[in-house]
Amino acid sequence: MADRELRQIRELARPLRGPADLDPLLDRVGDARVVAIGEASHGTHEYYAWRAALTRRLIEEHGFGLVAVEGEWPDCYRVNRSVRLRADADEDPRNALDAFSRWPTWMWANDDVADFCRWLRQHNAGLPEDRRVGFYGLDVYSLWDSMHALVDWLAEHEPGHVDQAKAALACFEPFGEDGAEYAFASRFAPTSCEQAAVELLRSLCAERGRAEAAIDAEARFSAEQNAAVVVDAERYYRAMVRGSAESWNVRDVHMVDTLDRLLEHTGRRAVVWEHNTHIGDARATDMADAGMTNVGQLLRERHGTDDVVLVGFGGYRGGVVAGREWGAQMERMPVPPARAGSLEDRIHDAVGEDALFLFPRDGRPEWLDRRLDHRAIGVVYRPERERWGNYVPTVLGERYDAFLYLDDTTPLRPLHLEHADEHVPAAAFGA
Repeated sequence: MADRELRQIRELARPLRGPADLDPLLDRVGDARVVAIGEASHGTHEYYAWRAALTRRLIEEHGFGLVAVEGEWPDCYRVNRSVRLRADADEDPRNALDAFSRWPTWMWANDDVADFCRWLRQHNAGLPEDRRVGFYGLDVYSLWDSMHALVDWLAEHEPGHVDQAKAALACFEPFGEDGAEYAFASRFAPTSCEQAAVELLRSLCAERGRAEAAIDAEARFSAEQNAAVVVDAERYYRAMVRGSAESWNVRDVHMVDTLDRLLEHTGRRAVVWEHNTHIGDARATDMADAGMTNVGQLLRERHGTDDVVLVGFGGYRGGVVAGREWGAQMERMPVPPARAGSLEDRIHDAVGEDALFLFPRDGRPEWLDRRLDHRAIGVVYRPERERWGNYVPTVLGERYDAFLYLDDTTPLRPLHLEHADEHVPAAAFGA
């Protein structure tokens, strides 16, 4: 590596030893409405721990009011009720997380998330109910869980819509709650369940202005969100059979649409937790060449670069929890040293320790504008494929606003092993 590039990397690196070292990043956040914090894998303790540490400071010192994650709405809403101390909710958020049963459970059912959510509940206990910080899921996979939750809510609060909801649910029932089976069938069938799902959402939202004052506004918002999940999940599963880029885009647009609804509903600033492949602006990677968009790009386009801060993660070597194929039992796996010439390899050679990087908007050093391989480990990982896989060509200074580099990492600790009978969602990508 050229001495000049080594020097440029060292000059931009800041120490990263404890939460106080995040001060420059908090200054960079300023008045931004959304801070999206990534991870270079779904199974690394240090990514989760640092993300939680940054989020705690954003909540305590900057008044951020919601955490939105790459998880499903019904599961995360149970956690939300716990951390916001709602009636009849789990007194310990760990129990709500331990109930996650959809593969890959370790993404959220792990010690780091449990510790954060316990802290969040304690933090919220000292606040009035309307100022308590929420925990919400943005993802699209939970078609059937959202349908069942919606039917239950309508039966209690708006029985006039129950028959319509049951009719929509009946349209999906022949496929045994299997998204892949529905996707395959919809490719050849002359009709799909799309119209039933759309009509259900339309009728539910039409009642928003006429809802009785006694109805819990948060619970009604959750019902509307479950209806939106049904609509977009149906689109996602149909898109699966037409191509990976289309289904990816349906999913990421849904996640940003959900976040925008949360921002409007709560009137609060948001922290987003997702994989780097969602958080980092797709236009700075080869994803754009494949016709893909993502959360980071959409956030910048919708809210502007001054109102959004994108934070990426990366690591040189260590360990991770992942599966060797989609739906496989989780394993603790070694993560070998980063590929020679990759982004992580360059930072390791230049710095050799944990570091924080903040990217200037003007006058960036040359290495930030070069396209370098940047490691990305999803829920599926095979260390032996490091030579030809697991890397996304990335222009670092355009993909993120800040970057946390961790030289040596360890696997996170799941709350439980996966169950043999748990449902495995179909997906186009593992991130």
